[in-house]
Amino acid sequence: MINGFIKKGIKLEVIENFSILEEEGDIANIIWIDMISPTPEEVKTVESIFSIQFPTKQESEEIELSSRYWEENNRIEINSYFLINNDNFAFNETVSFILQENLLISIRYKKLASFNTFTRKLLNSPKEFKDGFSIFCEIIDIRIDADADTIENLSKEIAKIRKHVFTDYANDDEEILEKISSFEDLNIKIRENLTDKQRILSALLKSNKHHEGRSIIPIMIKDIKSLIEYTNFNFERLDYLQNIFIGVLSIEQNKVIKMFTIVNVVFLPPTLIASIYGMNFDLLPELHWEYGYIFSVGLMILSSITPIWIFKKKGWI
Repeated sequence: MINGFIKKGIKLEVIENFSILEEEGDIANIIWIDMISPTPEEVKTVESIFSIQFPTKQESEEIELSSRYWEENNRIEINSYFLINNDNFAFNETVSFILQENLLISIRYKKLASFNTFTRKLLNSPKEFKDGFSIFCEIIDIRIDADADTIENLSKEIAKIRKHVFTDYANDDEEILEKISSFEDLNIKIRENLTDKQRILSALLKSNKHHEGRSIIPIMIKDIKSLIEYTNFNFERLDYLQNIFIGVLSIEQNKVIKMFTIVNVVFLPPTLIASIYGMNFDLLPELHWEYGYIFSVGLMILSSITPIWIFKKKGWI
């Protein structure tokens, strides 16, 4: 699917049929072309109209800076990560941007909330966006705000699980470890996403193109830097939480081992007494005694109670 946005004065028109656009001659007035999972035919159509060759999906996902940002003649090509966080599964989806004079072309293969938010903003206030560069900056700024919200929510979830470990621990070890692992994975994805944008915006700031409107880039870089520092803080919190959880788990395991030790100590003397009276000897003082059985049982009970009394007196149980 392709959506084209034509600037006509202070108004904005959205088109999908580019063959009509060529006939009417409004190509020069297009400020943004948004391509969502385009077919090969749609890609060829746009390439032929604007004399542009788009990168393949594999090329756009390469991580070296030369593949994330490069300039050529009057064109800037950018590949940027956009975080997608679905429940406990997060990944970075690459979106390709091409800035050519006043035109912005975006290519994506997923529906992204940041683009939906910006599209509504563009349609409601078209006069605020003069060209493709201003559109690109606003999309990235919206994505940075969304990343900030994701980091804030992640921090709240870390605080919740920390409280759970200290106050409501109920031997749900696998669930807690799974949550900590998912939080670390999400934080890693956020960090990759922010670092990628920082590199791209820094390269764009050094560019000799699109001087007008570049004042917002240093502000976005500053915001990204603060968010990266917060992701580092979240890594430290998760490491601390994992260490705390392992400590609590060790304490719980020690309690179980301690209980088994006490049980063994309590039952060891009665077992010894029962073993003595179970020996096959003719000469046993209590063997033919009328109260021998009661005596041996009482002795076993006394030998069980005595260790418990000693443990309680010393505060071990």
